[in-house]
Amino acid sequence: MNSQKTLIYDLSLPELEAQFKALGEPSFRAKQVWVALYQTLRTSPDEITTLPKNLRKKMGERFSFQALTPVRAIESKDRQTVKTLFSLEDGHLIEAVLMYYDDRRTLCISSQSGCGIGCSFCATGQMGLNRDLSSGEIVAQVLYFARQLAEEDDHVTNVVVMGMGEPFLNYDNVMDALDRLNNPDAFGLGARRFTISTVGIIPKIRTFADAGTQYNLAISLHTVDDDLRSRLIPINKVYPVGDLIKACRYYVNKTSRRVTFEYALIAGVNDSVEDAEALAKKIRGMICHVNLIPLNPTKGFDEAPTSSEQASVFCEVLESHNIPCTIRIRRGIEIEAGCGQLAAEYTK
Repeated sequence: MNSQKTLIYDLSLPELEAQFKALGEPSFRAKQVWVALYQTLRTSPDEITTLPKNLRKKMGERFSFQALTPVRAIESKDRQTVKTLFSLEDGHLIEAVLMYYDDRRTLCISSQSGCGIGCSFCATGQMGLNRDLSSGEIVAQVLYFARQLAEEDDHVTNVVVMGMGEPFLNYDNVMDALDRLNNPDAFGLGARRFTISTVGIIPKIRTFADAGTQYNLAISLHTVDDDLRSRLIPINKVYPVGDLIKACRYYVNKTSRRVTFEYALIAGVNDSVEDAEALAKKIRGMICHVNLIPLNPTKGFDEAPTSSEQASVFCEVLESHNIPCTIRIRRGIEIEAGCGQLAAEYTK
């Protein structure tokens, strides 16, 4: 990132007001810029015509408006999934995905460039961690697609922080970004339209519960067998399943909100009736939902996705224990829409 300039999307409104005060400008100018950035989706000072020309010039000298640059975009054959690879100002790469559903326009955005968790089936995990994203770099992904959708007379309806990275290892920047995107004076997307997905960073789950936001929580679980989960998700050795489920129960009890468990079904690995029974036993009595996801294949993981028939059997077992369950439709398989796959190819 340009060390001489502040990325404007990194600033809260009070911080932006302080910057304008330093420029000898009244604070209402900051509010004008805020509206231009987040509501009318302007991308440079020259586009903010509510400001005097000399102030636009000073803003261009003081602030950076370019958080990320699109490198490549690929679209699925059904035109329902678009994945975009971005370069950050320092050259690191991130990905974000736009998914079209009947009545929703869902963004899957990144919180880090790469990821240090090392989940065996995840292309991002196979890359390793480059760095955390700033709050402005997270925000900028949403604004990029918001502008794209606005050209189609459409708009973002949902945002999931499930792209590259572990959001709860970049907790403060993720929460700052979501608060700005949720702020009715900024982007104004309702809190319940956001979902944060974590592999289970237990201290941050508790912090998140105590924060009292209306953002949704999803846990990337995949098995309740500690030995298997430690092989799939190495950080399970630090935050084992039993402690993770306790933290989830704490979250539900504290917030009265549902937690979603994401479960990637891997043929012959974690998709048996016995696996489903073990999962049901572990989470019964909790306000929750299980999202079954047939594995997205990656080049660094040799296993195969579960068949649709076996996924249905797994779901039926959970439902027999009164645990709500859905089988997620896999999107963008032919464009390798799974997190990190495009960045890994481009890096090679």
